[in-house]
Amino acid sequence: MASAECVSLTYAFDVYCPWCYGFGPTLRAFAGDNAHRIRLSAVPAGLYTGVRVRPVAAYPDLSAERDRIARLTGVTFGAGYERALARGTSVLDSTAAAAGLIALREQPGVSALDAAEAVQRAWFSDGRSLSGVEVFRDIAGELGADADAVAAAYVSPAARMQALSGFRALRRMHVTSYPTLLLHTRYGADQLGGMASSAASLTAALDQRLYASKFQVLTPVPPLQGELP
Repeated sequence: MASAECVSLTYAFDVYCPWCYGFGPTLRAFAGDNAHRIRLSAVPAGLYTGVRVRPVAAYPDLSAERDRIARLTGVTFGAGYERALARGTSVLDSTAAAAGLIALREQPGVSALDAAEAVQRAWFSDGRSLSGVEVFRDIAGELGADADAVAAAYVSPAARMQALSGFRALRRMHVTSYPTLLLHTRYGADQLGGMASSAASLTAALDQRLYASKFQVLTPVPPLQGELP
């Protein structure tokens, strides 16, 4: 359980971002190694919003990115994702995906990280669209959550309002690329590591920042965040 002296970090990511999917195992290992001293919040971002809400076919570079990410990180993209890329009809909508993630992580016993990983698996492994309620009902069952409660939260305006609020919060912190891990200090938010970081290098960077800054009480993260226990 996080203590009052735990430091606060924000993980900015987009559910539809393949680089974030590739970074997932590193983040999980880092969070586990430092569970005794960090409070980690996961904030879904708006990578595909507005005019960027388009079918997969509009983004032909995703296939090349998939291959590069698999080589660099070792993550596996499933046959369902391969089929979704080949069909090209699935619409990438970060607001709908973020609303589903928010609906999941609000359920008792569901951590933000578990919810994020499950939603990303639904897309990058199974190739399921994240714009419909049924996929989130199924993920709720996978996580042991109340599927009816998740469905009701997903279709409510509140979930989308929270998603948009999170997008704005990240813009205020000048986060423009994903994944981004931010360490909150009394001086503001400071990026910790990058896409190529390992769990060990992130821990070493955290050690260095904590030693250099000598702080204990940090700036709270934005109100949208779901904390990891």
